[in-house]
Amino acid sequence: MNNLSRKDLVLVSLMLFSLFFGAGNLIFPPFLGQAAGNATWVTMIGFFITAVGFPILGVIAVAKSSGLHNLASRVHPLFATVFTVLIYLSIGPGLGIPRAGSLPFEMAVRPFLPEGLISHGLALFIYTFVFFLVAYWLCLTPSKLVDRMGKILTPTLLILISAIFIASVFKPLGSYGEVTGSYIDSPFISGFLDGYMTMDTIAALNFGIVISLVIKSKGIKGEQAVVKNSVKAGIFAGGLLIIIYSMLAHLGATSGGRFGGTENGAQTLANVMLYIFGDAGAVLLAVIFTLACLTTCVGLITSCSQYFVTLSSKVSYKTWVRVLSLSSMVLANMGLTKILKVSVPVLDAIYPVAIVLIMLAMCDKFFKGNQIVYGVTIGITSCVSVIYALSNASINISVIENMVKWLPFYDRGLGWVLPALFGVGIGMCLNLVKDKVGNKGLLSEEEVS
Repeated sequence: MNNLSRKDLVLVSLMLFSLFFGAGNLIFPPFLGQAAGNATWVTMIGFFITAVGFPILGVIAVAKSSGLHNLASRVHPLFATVFTVLIYLSIGPGLGIPRAGSLPFEMAVRPFLPEGLISHGLALFIYTFVFFLVAYWLCLTPSKLVDRMGKILTPTLLILISAIFIASVFKPLGSYGEVTGSYIDSPFISGFLDGYMTMDTIAALNFGIVISLVIKSKGIKGEQAVVKNSVKAGIFAGGLLIIIYSMLAHLGATSGGRFGGTENGAQTLANVMLYIFGDAGAVLLAVIFTLACLTTCVGLITSCSQYFVTLSSKVSYKTWVRVLSLSSMVLANMGLTKILKVSVPVLDAIYPVAIVLIMLAMCDKFFKGNQIVYGVTIGITSCVSVIYALSNASINISVIENMVKWLPFYDRGLGWVLPALFGVGIGMCLNLVKDKVGNKGLLSEEEVS
């Protein structure tokens, strides 16, 4: 069989959507819309590139390469091991999973807890314990994820978000607000950088192998057929993401004139929900946040566990699920503020490398997996992105930073773009030189013989 049935394609696509759509995806578009105001749709174009385009390309790139490790090996075997482990740790138990566990509590539960009823620490522990217990149960049988997420969790989430948007039509919030902050001078670039915070491009490098395995479990044989169906599922899921992001951004933009500025997208959504639904809106918001984070958390635990099994056959998949669920629950109880403080510099360092690796994979027909092109391009990109990340983390590296801060858009976090393109050119030139030297060597041997 070469193609998924229409029903299976829809279910796999819904599963992929739910893997991507976590709390970050829920709060950034409305906050972006509120801040960007009349420039919302220019900003959203940039956001769509990094929050939808690159993640979908990442799923396809990993499917084409038969796994992230194989893709990263085109740079160097050592880089493949270090980068793959770093990706899985950062998006998994070290950052992504704990964030997914603590964020819905902090944003949608804590603000509405009756004062004095229970301490913050105990409330967070109870919430995260139940949250990760459910996630653990769902992850134990990955073969059932398509049915549980595609048939139940994701449709429920989509219906609830759509209900908010439809209700806002009958009870309008107002007109779009004024453009504020960085969106005044550079709405497109600001939206592009906002897409980083969803972490989906990095997550795609994890989820790609999960989607491939699910497609294979449906009877699809052959690498080309798996890639073809991954593309279809990716396009379907990407379309859904764009629709939902557009709804949320519109809600945020129309709330700007009524409520003014807020500190984050969760507050923006809370204002919208309370205005439209009254006190019941708080409960509805908590349910939406929990569902969004739960689906993403399940995908991350599953993909990380499947990867770590390949590192050591002595530890089973179920054991890894237990370890990751428990460790993530412990880290989630550190609190969202500490987790987010770590996340920004990590994303600044990893995200550009992930984007460039994905783009190289998508253009691989020109490079044919050439290690020189991959190595030089990723090496240069890594240097710039790490310097930028260290600088943003308030680490004093002024001497080193002076060497790269003149790069175009460096101050906006896009200083890696030109070096990456330069790296491709240098890599191709070095490869041509190598081929010419090799050919001369062969000619000399023939002349001697």
